[in-house]
Amino acid sequence: MISIRLFRSCLVNSLAVRMCSTKNSYEEAVRKLNVLQSNKATIEQIRKDIRTGQVSNTLPQITEKCTNLEDMEHYLSRTGVSLTKLDELSVIHIAGTKGKGSTSAMCESILRHHGFRTGFYSSPHLVAVRERIRLDGRVITEEQFARHFHQVHDLLDATKAFEGDMPKYFAFLTVMAFNVFLKEKVDVAIIEVGIGGIVDYTNVLRKVPVVGITALGLDHTSILGTTLPQIAAAKAGIMKPGCEAYTVEQPEDAMEVLRSVASSVKCPLTVVPAYKTYTFPTSEQARLLIDVEAYQTNASLAIQLSHAWMRITKPVHRKNGLIKHVPNGLNGVTKPVLETVVKCVTKETMTGLSACKWPGRYQVVDSEYAKFYLDGAHTKESMEICAEWFKNHNRLHDKVLIFSATGDRNAEVLLQPLKDVGFKSVYFVIPTAHKNISQKNDNYSLVEQEELIARCEKHAQIWQHFQEGSTDVTVAGCVADALVNLKKQNIVDRSSVLITGSLHLVGAALSILDPNLSS
Repeated sequence: MISIRLFRSCLVNSLAVRMCSTKNSYEEAVRKLNVLQSNKATIEQIRKDIRTGQVSNTLPQITEKCTNLEDMEHYLSRTGVSLTKLDELSVIHIAGTKGKGSTSAMCESILRHHGFRTGFYSSPHLVAVRERIRLDGRVITEEQFARHFHQVHDLLDATKAFEGDMPKYFAFLTVMAFNVFLKEKVDVAIIEVGIGGIVDYTNVLRKVPVVGITALGLDHTSILGTTLPQIAAAKAGIMKPGCEAYTVEQPEDAMEVLRSVASSVKCPLTVVPAYKTYTFPTSEQARLLIDVEAYQTNASLAIQLSHAWMRITKPVHRKNGLIKHVPNGLNGVTKPVLETVVKCVTKETMTGLSACKWPGRYQVVDSEYAKFYLDGAHTKESMEICAEWFKNHNRLHDKVLIFSATGDRNAEVLLQPLKDVGFKSVYFVIPTAHKNISQKNDNYSLVEQEELIARCEKHAQIWQHFQEGSTDVTVAGCVADALVNLKKQNIVDRSSVLITGSLHLVGAALSILDPNLSS
């Protein structure tokens, strides 16, 4: 009898542990996060309000009507993070249309190789959602993600004023990232803007010593505006009084807006020098892993941002390995004014640049049946660079295109630079790895299958109009279907395959070709 009772007790305890483990698992965290995605009706209503004039997508209207920053302050406070507490986080904030991800990654790598403990928040992810939050250059583990996620989710869920009073997907991850970086006591957090700048959830940050703005172009036009000056104004919204801003060469109408905003908030704005003008430790070390001019431009911006942060915050090492920030002019002591533009690249900085790997951008993955070239280009300008990069590496090979464009992006504009590459066949695919994806999948989407297929068919029609039927065109329900088809056709000769048009597509492809992002 005693043994039966003991068995039952052990069984109950075992089930309880298992249930608790499941409740707080990584898979359950991903499922709960996916529930927070904005549904199609909400997104369509926002776009409809802009189209019908109920809400203008001009900057004054956006800032007046949008409550993102107030919402973010509210969500943070419910997790125990006041704005005063958030001010303790030392941040480099980066906005832009093209290259903000790779710029942020290089910036993080440079500072880490200078000995600082780094946090890095970026979007979107390619294979796993936890890629968005990194500590010391490493994607946080499933265990870390689950632990921090459930802590934040439980706090927000317990303080709901009404059913559904929870942040949406990106807002939640932003709240979570700030909590992680504060708890982990990082020396510096590199924060990449989600969309735009002025009303992006990340712009709840009040005290930012350094901001960067990468190359600007037309993207998210249904939300940010249809002209470059409008988009520049949205991006410039991350500039704060007293911070230092850096940018790359921009079209004059966009640069004029950036200068105007910088002047109005009393934030000095500097255009970074061309990469080839720097002095490097050796000529050999000047070469980057990716030999593309746009990538070199991003590297120059990363050099200036990271060195500006080190100069402004005056980090000093303590004996216990922690970092103390000593601002310029602390306690009334005026420090010498240093050059705001770095001209000589240090060994640590060059090591940081050389060691930086940013998957999904100008990435090459080799397989037995094809060589894959992946780039998440999704603007006219970035697609032009992508097309040139692919052509330069594949002048003598059969070429295949796998393409997808998401949201309201103009596929005709994106496909235009690709029409003269000489593709033998083209696949227009839904940007998911496989057809059946559950809520526990990192790349789950609420968009309906029928709508996605219709979009692919429309893109196929655009391409056939370009090529007048001279290319084999296939519409596929997922990336796996396209790859299986491609493998059957490439039994004898390998093709060179370009996968582009969307980071979601690139991520879906990598989850099959290189799920651990080892390339």
